[in-house]
Amino acid sequence: MTGTSNPAGAGWFDGLDPGDVEAAVGAVTDGEADEPDEWPRLAVEAGYVDSADEYYDRLHEATMEAARREIHERERADDKQLIHAVRAMDDCERTANELAERVAEWAGTRYEDAGTGVDYARDLAAERGDTEASDPGEARLVALAERTAALADEADELRAYVEETTPSVAPNLAAMAGPVLAARLISLTGGLDTLARKPSSTVQVLGAEDALFAHLRGAAPSPKHGIIFTHEYVRGTHPDQRGSAARALAGKLTIAARVDHYSGERKPELDAELDERIATIRGNADGADDGSDRGGDGS
Repeated sequence: MTGTSNPAGAGWFDGLDPGDVEAAVGAVTDGEADEPDEWPRLAVEAGYVDSADEYYDRLHEATMEAARREIHERERADDKQLIHAVRAMDDCERTANELAERVAEWAGTRYEDAGTGVDYARDLAAERGDTEASDPGEARLVALAERTAALADEADELRAYVEETTPSVAPNLAAMAGPVLAARLISLTGGLDTLARKPSSTVQVLGAEDALFAHLRGAAPSPKHGIIFTHEYVRGTHPDQRGSAARALAGKLTIAARVDHYSGERKPELDAELDERIATIRGNADGADDGSDRGGDGS
């Protein structure tokens, strides 16, 4: 428990106005003491409070406010903002695709040339959005297509934001995994700091929790990879070697996350080491590529 830098007097809140919560928060956040002391008694003797119970009330108020501010500051951190963005992107993409299916099914009952997918919803919105519908049902269908297209556009804009932001938050991880996959790894663990503390064996199966739990229950084999399967170095490797490729990739991603969290220094040699390791695993000259396909985005 921290206190003021000079706890010999009234302890933590020496010289503070009892009603000054801001100053009390500062004492809790920034103060320090070499060893514990009888802080409630010191506060009473100094006249800061009338009783030990009141001291604990003041302490509770100050510590809760300090905790709220710390949480607020952490939530505004760049990696937390990135998490919100990539999750929102995935939500928009998933919802747009679901609505596009509804648009296609509905349109199939009205138009002989009805298509499918988000692109069809965009086309329908563009072709018929500016014309007055002949009946209310068509008007609602076109409106749904417009909203589907807008949601898909928002997903595209969020993807662009993630691709632009991730390299500044985690430069090595973004270079090695690709910005979107890197953001998803950060999202799955709740933050870059948490990801940096994960062992590579955990990073390897992030996103495959259901399969892992089934394995632990004895109902399925151990998963070789999770979301990192979307990376070209795993997906593009022969199935017999994918487990080795996934282990190699997860190991380097773990190191990259730690470098990003603790120093932020860009280390291209990590990329080169991964390229060399994957080439060895693939066991042929074609594996020694220049890394241009490294950035699987996790789509």
